[in-house]
Amino acid sequence: MTKADLIEEVSRAIEMSRKESELIVETIFESIVKALRAADKIEIRGFGSFRTRQRRPRVGRNPKTGARVEVPPKKVPYFKPSKELKDLINTGKPQPQPEPGVVQPQL
Repeated sequence: MTKADLIEEVSRAIEMSRKESELIVETIFESIVKALRAADKIEIRGFGSFRTRQRRPRVGRNPKTGARVEVPPKKVPYFKPSKELKDLINTGKPQPQPEPGVVQPQL
C-alpha cells in the first residue's frame, strides 16, 4: 500500500474529499516524525510503537575502492508491533486479552 492508496482509503472510509483526506494523513505522518525528532516515543494501542534507536559509530568500507570509512553515530527509527497486531496478522482475529486482576482458570 502506498501513501496515495492510504489517502484514497481514508477518503472512502469517512466520505471526505481526497484533499481533506490527504491533509489528515500528512498531519499524522508529520506528527510522528516531529515526535521522533524530539526523541519521544509514540505508542498507538493495538497497533504498535515508534521510537528511535541510537547506532554507535563504526568503521565501514567503500564498496568501490575498499577504503575504510568512518561511519558516524546516528539515530534510526524503529517500529515495534503490538501483540494484538501480530495476532491479527497471523490468525485474522485478535486473541482475547485477560482483564487486569482477574485470574483465568487453568484447563
